[in-house]
Amino acid sequence: MPIHRRQASIEMLEILGVVKENGNEQQSLPPVLTPLSYDYVLVAKMINDQERERFRKQTEYIDELKKKNFKVTKIIDNELVFYGIQAPKEIFEKYRYLLKVSDACNWSSDQSIVPLSTRIRIVHFILGHTYIHSGENLRELINMKVFETKFCLHEKKKQKELKASWARWTACLQGQPITAVRNYFGEKVALYFLWLGWYTFLLIPPAIIGVIVFLYGISYYKHSPLLNEVCNSNATMCPLCDKGCKVWQLNDTCTYTKVTLLFDNNGTVFFAMFMAIWATLFLEFWKRHRASYVCEWKVSDWSEEEEELILEIVNDVKCEPKQFRHSYLRSTLVLICVTVMILVIIGLTSAVVVFRVIAADFLAKDSWEFLSNHSNVGAMMLGGFLHYFIITVMTRVNWIVARRLCDIEEIRSFASTEKSFTVKMFTFQFFTYFTSLFYAAFILGRINGRPGNYVKIADRWRLEECHPSGCLTDLFIQMTIIMVLKQTISNVFEFTGPWLCRFWNRRRTQKLQRKCAHCYLKDDSETKDGDELCENCKLRDWLSNYRLNDVDSFSLFSEFLEMVIQFSFTTIFVAAFPLAPLLALLNNVVEIRLDAIKMVTLERRMVPKKTNNIGVWLDILEAIGVLAVIVNGLVIGISSDFIPRLVYRYRYSPCANGTAAPDTDCMVGYIKNTLSTATMIYVNGSNKYSEGIPPGSDVSYCSYKDYRSKEDYSHTQQFWIILAARFAFVILFEHVVVICKFIAAGFIPNAPIEVKNSRLLDKLKRLKEELQSFDHLII
Repeated sequence: MPIHRRQASIEMLEILGVVKENGNEQQSLPPVLTPLSYDYVLVAKMINDQERERFRKQTEYIDELKKKNFKVTKIIDNELVFYGIQAPKEIFEKYRYLLKVSDACNWSSDQSIVPLSTRIRIVHFILGHTYIHSGENLRELINMKVFETKFCLHEKKKQKELKASWARWTACLQGQPITAVRNYFGEKVALYFLWLGWYTFLLIPPAIIGVIVFLYGISYYKHSPLLNEVCNSNATMCPLCDKGCKVWQLNDTCTYTKVTLLFDNNGTVFFAMFMAIWATLFLEFWKRHRASYVCEWKVSDWSEEEEELILEIVNDVKCEPKQFRHSYLRSTLVLICVTVMILVIIGLTSAVVVFRVIAADFLAKDSWEFLSNHSNVGAMMLGGFLHYFIITVMTRVNWIVARRLCDIEEIRSFASTEKSFTVKMFTFQFFTYFTSLFYAAFILGRINGRPGNYVKIADRWRLEECHPSGCLTDLFIQMTIIMVLKQTISNVFEFTGPWLCRFWNRRRTQKLQRKCAHCYLKDDSETKDGDELCENCKLRDWLSNYRLNDVDSFSLFSEFLEMVIQFSFTTIFVAAFPLAPLLALLNNVVEIRLDAIKMVTLERRMVPKKTNNIGVWLDILEAIGVLAVIVNGLVIGISSDFIPRLVYRYRYSPCANGTAAPDTDCMVGYIKNTLSTATMIYVNGSNKYSEGIPPGSDVSYCSYKDYRSKEDYSHTQQFWIILAARFAFVILFEHVVVICKFIAAGFIPNAPIEVKNSRLLDKLKRLKEELQSFDHLII
């Protein structure tokens, strides 16, 4: 027998330590017959009164399964009734034949065997599409409490193997046995972990470069004349509110300036360009790795919608196909609802802005000098925590709304429903997470007005202003709070929640006796058709699975959504937070094992799903990559002080005028150049607010960050030059980076040549086999 040679892309992933395979494990699949295991288990509460409606519907549903020649084993344990479901061989024979003659799925797998993962998927579909006479299916019966729950069983041997090689904390720095995961959980889960492993590995270069940029920022601000200018300044700054606020000294914000210069420096521009190209390379190489694995698993041409048709026929030969339908009325209604939901989310962000404005006003008037001097920072941090609370609440609301909108659409297949739900849910979550960040990046400090003509809320509270050293730190503070809190708290709850639930379920139920020696030997050896465990050992196995946490069709969706949101943080606003890739890397190393431990030991077995890609998530990731280019260009060009510093250096600095000494830094005087002045009377409106002037000083004017004339407060020529330079930079940055992205995407093929040749040879081999079968029939 010829030795199977794996694709070069898979071997490269093994060398890099992303995956860990054992020889030709791709070819090792479970046997067809699994007599000791049941395909599915239904659980119901004990009903004493047999005349009750629930008991009638429960019995009727079980009878419908028996009509399809399903074997149903009933075991009673105290108040619970377990129904073990085993499908007849004929169902799987039909599935194999229809798979062979289908248009899209006939090249999708080895049709000589039906592994347990496929059996579970087929039975899961049939159970969900079996109806009683009143028209309810299993999901509706569970909602009506006729059945309590349903689940497929973990395989003890495979579970132990996955625990040893994958689902343990000590394996954090080891590769993942992706093919073993695929054989147990199906292609959908395997591709998620393959994507997550590749994403985590590829975060190493940006994490290292982000740390280098951060260290450059440290060395930059230590020798920066901007820091010395702020810390040694004697400038008196205008009050932060109109009534009750004092003037303040610019040198009071020396620490804040240090933090700003850590992230707002020349290295930020390079890093933003690098991350935009990195996102493209990550996705293009992912497509190659995906193509290699789906070719190895023989699901390259597989179609989810066609498999659903096959399963419908297997379930009911007389079935009628679900027709494609489209309603402009329903589509318009859904579009309106989505728009309204987005407006609500933006409204909540506006509420956060109002809260920060009011909080800043109160903190500025506080008698404690520390709070008064750092009122803007304090308000920003309080707003960040409030934003995180809103995210937590709205995540649940967004989920409910997205599900309801999918119900309104009445989409034909589950695959289409999942795609529609994914797009809606991600859209809602994106606006929930990022609207506040877009405000901090592009609106904060730009519409607040000027002394004597400030923009106010309710004619009382002035809008926030940027710090004289720049606005980027406000964005950095918000990103840090949201990203750190989200990742830390999510991981804590994600692990402790299922663990505590399992612990509590075990405490509530009585401890069963150990598996008997006879069944233990059966379970540990080769079994024959017809072998079964004793009733006590069956109940022990079913009850141990019942105690685990429940999963559903959208359990994997939640994991994907969390990671894609993190990818958005890592790429879109990375110019304001170079350490984001490092935080994402550390989180993902833990996340991979956390998800593995959950799926293998803390949760019921997820129904194995077949697929050949990550679905609409790839389109979303590519859209995020394009958005990252636009946003990072705008952040550097508009939010940071990179452009004003360049304009000052080459037009207004001592070096530009030729008046500087040879050893003079060209940025000397920059901070003073960015400040405009206003008379105190004009600021306060009258002499009534002279208590804002420090005692014993004769302050007749104050400074504020802007480029305005002292006489009539009109914008100076420098303001318009900087504005033109900002727009020119944004256009240049985006065009250069987009061109680089397109070149990188076009240079890297979506599938390796070995994969294309392998698929070609495989199809040729199958066609020849079909021709030989045809010749035998003629003879």
